[in-house]
Amino acid sequence: MTGESPKEQRADARRNRERILAVARGVVQEQGTEASLRDIARRAEVGLGTLYRHFPTREALLEALLRQGFDRLAGRAEALGESGSPYEALVEFLRDLIGGAGAYRGLAGSMMATISDEQSPLHASCMAMRSAAGRLLERAQAEGRIREDIDGTDLFALANALSWITDQAPSLGSRRDHLFELVMDGLTRDPPGGRR
Repeated sequence: MTGESPKEQRADARRNRERILAVARGVVQEQGTEASLRDIARRAEVGLGTLYRHFPTREALLEALLRQGFDRLAGRAEALGESGSPYEALVEFLRDLIGGAGAYRGLAGSMMATISDEQSPLHASCMAMRSAAGRLLERAQAEGRIREDIDGTDLFALANALSWITDQAPSLGSRRDHLFELVMDGLTRDPPGGRR
């Protein structure tokens, strides 16, 4: 017996879970989605059994990381929606989205799969993020800065394509900002007179 009350044990379990997620985020950024679970447990200073109690499979751990990321991005999109310039808000959100997906090798593919899989436990979080981003897109379109023929699916396909290509060809990572500017040029509506 540890002498701890059930409430103290639950608080300790919550701290362990949060520590595992924080460490896993860094390890997955370093090693990709196939990161060693043993290494994650060691760095989080918990036993492998503790990691498996919270996350019985690698997929469960990755889903928790993705859910946190989706929820953070949804909150970020909502906050940016309150800012002054709709176009700048959209650009800032897309930079966050691409940077976040690019931070985890193998994540762009997982993100695209989640969008279309309504049975995925991540679907609701992903859709909340997409809805918030869609509102940013609509504001930028209403302002006249983004082409009207672009929708949320186009936006996410382009963002994920940019994340995926820098994931597949790390040598292009240094060109990500340039590639992002090219994507934004394609999304931006020509002002009257045809010159940007």
